[in-house]
Amino acid sequence: MRYQQSDPDVRLMLRVRNDDAAAFEELVRKYHPRLVRLMRTIGPRADLAEDLAQDTFMRVFRARHRYEAGAKFSTWLFTIAANVARNSARSLGRRQEVNEVDAPATADGSQAVGILAATALDASSLMPARLVEGSERGEIVRQAVQVLGERQRTALMLSRFENLSYAEIAETMGLTTKAVKSLLSRARVNLREILQPYIDAGVIPNEGSHE
Repeated sequence: MRYQQSDPDVRLMLRVRNDDAAAFEELVRKYHPRLVRLMRTIGPRADLAEDLAQDTFMRVFRARHRYEAGAKFSTWLFTIAANVARNSARSLGRRQEVNEVDAPATADGSQAVGILAATALDASSLMPARLVEGSERGEIVRQAVQVLGERQRTALMLSRFENLSYAEIAETMGLTTKAVKSLLSRARVNLREILQPYIDAGVIPNEGSHE
């Protein structure tokens, strides 16, 4: 009852549970851009973001009759999205179809070196904001976060872009609040470490994934 009163999206989803197509369309319009942005970072490949977002909405629709308002709608939705992203990564791994050419910039800095460098510097408060302005900022952040491990990427995206609380991130990822705080702390430290050679000498280090 608490979430029904405080979260209008929960009320929309309860209408979806009763097969209200208009309510579902409203939720899709509201969350589609956010899901695509999230999937570009936590999914296995940026070019799959749209498909993964659509898969998430399909799962929401199929689960509508089982829906219970036990959390904010966004928390419930992002929990499904995180599971979709993980399943996609496992499927790609089993089939060994990861295409390094099409994948986001990796830690060797061969793609978008300046973007990756600027992102980590910006995220770690080591670079003046004037150097990263407008729409470029979002793309820069996504490139930098790709260097981090899956769980750190997910926690950082949910915190930085979706403004979820520690408790909400913990519920979404199936972790404790303490574990989420630790993940976010390590993510910030890793961003600084990854870009330290750039800070010192303008060179992107050849780093692997940071967990």
